[in-house]
Amino acid sequence: MRNPARQREDGSAPVKRPVKSWNGRSGLAKVDLYTRVTAYMLLWAAVLVLGLLLLIRPIRHEAPLLLVVVAPLLNLANGVLCHRFLHRAMDAYLRPGTVLPPREVLPAAAVTAATATAVLLEAATADVAGALPGMLGAALVPFLAGHCLILPRRTVAVHQALLAGVLLVFVPLTERDTAQGVTTVLSVVFITGWLAVTVRLSLWVLGVVFELREARDVQARLAVAEERLRFGRDLHDILGRNLSVIALKSELAVQLARRERPEAVDQMIEVQRIAQESQREVRDVVRGYREADLRVELEGARGVLDAAGIDCSVASPGPALDLPAEVQAALGWVVRETTTNVLRHGDARRCAIAVREEEGTVLLTVENDGVRTGAGGGDGSGAAGSLGGGGDGGDDGSGAGAGTGLVGLRERLAAVGGTLDAGPGDDGTFLVTARIPVARAGVGR
Repeated sequence: MRNPARQREDGSAPVKRPVKSWNGRSGLAKVDLYTRVTAYMLLWAAVLVLGLLLLIRPIRHEAPLLLVVVAPLLNLANGVLCHRFLHRAMDAYLRPGTVLPPREVLPAAAVTAATATAVLLEAATADVAGALPGMLGAALVPFLAGHCLILPRRTVAVHQALLAGVLLVFVPLTERDTAQGVTTVLSVVFITGWLAVTVRLSLWVLGVVFELREARDVQARLAVAEERLRFGRDLHDILGRNLSVIALKSELAVQLARRERPEAVDQMIEVQRIAQESQREVRDVVRGYREADLRVELEGARGVLDAAGIDCSVASPGPALDLPAEVQAALGWVVRETTTNVLRHGDARRCAIAVREEEGTVLLTVENDGVRTGAGGGDGSGAAGSLGGGGDGGDDGSGAGAGTGLVGLRERLAAVGGTLDAGPGDDGTFLVTARIPVARAGVGR
């Protein structure tokens, strides 16, 4: 005796599928179950109605015994085969591109044709006046419920017209007058057409629900991927600058220590402070609370560059330019990333940072003279580094991760409607310009 549990595909062990209660199903599963059960109930209602008519009317009017026995059996077989066919057709409709093989369609079509033929024979041998439209419709409904799902709409309409033509040929053979025969054909075509529209529309709604669920899942995955990218970008921006400063100050401390200068201790204290600050910022990134502040970043850039022996000038209107938090954060990241690249990718002696409002746009410019031929960006600007879009990450131009800073900054600025330009400036300098429209940014007055 076979185990009733469903077998695995490899036949190794049965897999029991627990039956979930209605309340235990998801909303999508409920819609799916409701739609399928409704279609099955429609099919079996037609089988039940036809079965009763096949038994009651022919027996009352003394139809041939063989026909009285065979017709209900054909009707029952029609219900079983068409139930399986309808199940396959619904699955195929919900999976675009799926084509049912002939072995799934032909048996149901053949039994449906045999059942309809039995109905016509009984109509010719027994008095079924008034019941023939319902009997023919009930005989055809089980198959046409699945048929309308596996073919294009136009093809279904053509088949409906062909069905009407076939009925116009065979219905008059039951010795019915022409007017009554036309009425029967129109009634059957209406029943089957209504069925095709109802079933196909129900499955279309179910398909839309599935697509909405898939779109929601894709949106959730994209949100996760975007958050991962943001997290990686934040870590790059934090650790990039801070590690560069730590490396610079620790190297300076080594040189001072070799000369037995007391300033070495001060430099190492500063290294310790920056390392602790980096730990705090990484923790803040993990918690999702960290934002870059423009004024803090401007002061930090000035201090870091001055410590590296680079003359840094900062021109900012200060409180006069009231920027919202998201705009300050975006510009703060630009200051941080460009400062990092000035330290890592060039031999700058001078760096000028300016923030101003010009013709409805907030502008941030960072200009340095640390251009080296053959390193950094693809335009030959050593200070371009990761901002140059074609340069490499290391000081010697051999590192990896080119373009990370530029892409990250452009993403941040795009979120507030801004843009970023980076390239050679005047007199052999390298210029980075960030622009954010005032109206888009919502700059206060």
